[in-house]
Amino acid sequence: MTDPIVVGVDGSGRSLRALLWAAHEAALRHCPLRIIHVLPPAHSYATSEEGRTWEKSDWDQGVAAEATAIAREAHPALDVTSDLPSGTPAAVLLAEAERAHTVVLGAKGMGGFGSLLLGSVALQVVGHAVCPVVIVNHVTTGHRRIVVGTDGSAHSQAALAYAFEQASLRSAQLQAVHAWSHPGPHAYVSSAQDAMAKERLQFLEEWLAPLREEHPDVEVVEQLPDEDPVVALARASDRADLLVVGSRGLGGFHGLALGSVSHHLLQFSQCPLAIIRPRPQAMSA
Repeated sequence: MTDPIVVGVDGSGRSLRALLWAAHEAALRHCPLRIIHVLPPAHSYATSEEGRTWEKSDWDQGVAAEATAIAREAHPALDVTSDLPSGTPAAVLLAEAERAHTVVLGAKGMGGFGSLLLGSVALQVVGHAVCPVVIVNHVTTGHRRIVVGTDGSAHSQAALAYAFEQASLRSAQLQAVHAWSHPGPHAYVSSAQDAMAKERLQFLEEWLAPLREEHPDVEVVEQLPDEDPVVALARASDRADLLVVGSRGLGGFHGLALGSVSHHLLQFSQCPLAIIRPRPQAMSA
């Protein structure tokens, strides 16, 4: 069976935007959509004196039912299921990620225990999920452009592969951004710095070459801005339908679950943000 797109909902407006994005993604990929509304442990089934279990609250059931109805109305042919598991949201969603193609979350929920708050649940999921995670804050459409940040690391190579796939799936242009800064004052231009820029361009072309061959239908635009990666990618996201980055790049400490660039872009991206990590076998290769 095809792995589903899993989306977490909590009744908030931002989780609704995540739901619509996830439903569209599932329809594009012709795979099932699985809707998850997480109940806290204290809200799980309670046993009555007769040994029966009480039903989940009408509100909880309504959240899942409404989300299912919205997804089916938007995409009538889509295979949609929902579940209301009990537990801590991050643990439930990470378990779902083991069997998912992608996990989709809103950037911020309603608040309270079961919400998908950026900085708690979302950070834990993007930091540890084995599948791609898409955080939906601002939804943009019509740009027909996917932006991907790359630095040659294993994580960014996985992000490149995912971005090419998305661009092909959506018939969109791919904007490959390799942000770098030359040493010394910006006003000082030398032949050595020109050579460094050419070397960076060569690196980028080498990273792109096998994926260009695999996806000849994708138009690729190369960008090598001389500025901080967060600034460059946040600016590019303002004209994109999806921003794709690796969960961490070449900088920082190897053991960090989430790199500084991806962490900052969770706050500053102006479009849905896909955070990708390579599969374990790819990282060990």
